[in-house]
Amino acid sequence: MKTINAGLCLLLLAGSSAMAETILPYKVHTAVLPNGLKVITIPMESPGLVAYYSVVRTGSRDEVESGKSGFAHFFEHMMFRGTRKNPGPVYDSIVTSIGASANAFTSDDITAYHLNFAVEDLEKVIEVESDRFQNLHYELPAFQTESGAIYGEYRKGVTNPFEVLDERVRDLAFDVHTYKHTTIGFERDIKAMPEAYDYSLGFFKRFYRPENVVILVVGDVKPDAVLKLVRKYYSGWQKGYEPSSVQQEPPQKAERTGTVTYPGKTLPILDMAFKGDAFDPANTDFVAATVFGDLAFGETSDIYKKLYIQEQRVDELQASIPLQRDMPLFEIVARIKKDEDIPLIQDEVLKTVASFQTTPVDAQRLAGVKKRRRYEFLMNLDTPDRVAGRLAYFVAITGGIDAVDAYYTALAKVTPEDVMKAAKKYFVPERRTIVVLKGEAK
Repeated sequence: MKTINAGLCLLLLAGSSAMAETILPYKVHTAVLPNGLKVITIPMESPGLVAYYSVVRTGSRDEVESGKSGFAHFFEHMMFRGTRKNPGPVYDSIVTSIGASANAFTSDDITAYHLNFAVEDLEKVIEVESDRFQNLHYELPAFQTESGAIYGEYRKGVTNPFEVLDERVRDLAFDVHTYKHTTIGFERDIKAMPEAYDYSLGFFKRFYRPENVVILVVGDVKPDAVLKLVRKYYSGWQKGYEPSSVQQEPPQKAERTGTVTYPGKTLPILDMAFKGDAFDPANTDFVAATVFGDLAFGETSDIYKKLYIQEQRVDELQASIPLQRDMPLFEIVARIKKDEDIPLIQDEVLKTVASFQTTPVDAQRLAGVKKRRRYEFLMNLDTPDRVAGRLAYFVAITGGIDAVDAYYTALAKVTPEDVMKAAKKYFVPERRTIVVLKGEAK
């Protein structure tokens, strides 16, 4: 049975009326080393357990050089190759010997490395993590082996029709911004990756620097002890971060449409993507858009009830309004049971959007969605790993976690008129890209 601490219970009971102050039920301690490395420590009731996240504020958005997409994800793999002191097998044996779990993930705006372990092994974890972040070492053969494995991962990924669709939508929707390619990269770039050994060394030197990394430690820890150990093992890490010159996407002037054929059997999938705004709690339009998706296309929406439950024309319908560093795509995706229903479903989606642009949503329903969003966030703060995982994206996007409180405070103030204004701003033809995926096999 899931348990939560007393502070979290009080926040849940307080409901929306407490939103103006803070949503996090734990005290946050932040320090910055002279070399620019930020350390965020969050003690919480979790007897003996600790989550340790190294958040690199670099993702696939930073891959600005032509022909070099996929390297942020590549380093998610290569960091486990280890150092001269702790080669990959040694690193793995250390993690195993202390009963820890270690993993990593990459997306558009972040590369994060995380471990869960017992508090008595805190110094050992900080020692080995600081070593690989400062002293990663791999030779050409290991580089070529890993880059070849990534192409295998790409080929496995495109067996999923949603990944094929995502690749096509991004490529069509964006002209110059690096969100044009998926996190794993363009296929042509992945194929060429084994020849880019020298480039990979430069990528690591540019982005894996203390000014571009945030250490997030959550659990049964004392902030002073954490900071002392971080200073001991990371103070020698030299500055040198070189930010990418990411091109901003020019305004789109008209609707774009496309199709993609999936090389296999699948139901047709409709993706209607609209260019949005970067994450910014001060932007009321953006904040209102984050609840528009739930209101218009969530499981309690009229269109969901009609198309999924009553008429059973779709087996999936959802909206995605992501929090990202730059201009994202706000997407409405439907998997449709019959090809001949594609125009009908598209028309239903557009009619739903139009209704929100002309009629304010019911205030009580809006209040319910806002309260549920807050509740869901809080209910995912019950273990060190879940706390760190929920905060890692905010850290990557903004450099800290102050934006969490700012976002939920702004969300509490969203009105039905704000939602209508956001629908009018973002969900318009000149921001829209529509792609339909169909399978070639019947």
